[in-house]
Amino acid sequence: MKRRKQNKPAPQTHPPALTVPSYHRILVKHGLIEKTLSIPDACEVFLKVGADPEVQKLRRKLELGNKMKHVPALYLATAMALQSMTKQELEALKSRMEEKRV
Repeated sequence: MKRRKQNKPAPQTHPPALTVPSYHRILVKHGLIEKTLSIPDACEVFLKVGADPEVQKLRRKLELGNKMKHVPALYLATAMALQSMTKQELEALKSRMEEKRV
């Protein structure tokens, strides 16, 4: 009996979607970072996005309506705030983040 040769999958250049933290997926979804950005860098960008005055204003509106005060809800509130932004607002946010990086 011959053994079948098992094909090994090609090595991945970036981690699968399930192993990437939620904040990384949120930022990629809204076009604020590239999919290949490292997780520590993505965390740093997410904190800067959360500290942006426009995002805070939108997040506060959501928090008041839903009474979300615990930590995991901050990720959700930030994601919802980003989702409620228009393309122009997202582009303005992206340019503000790039200005802070320089």
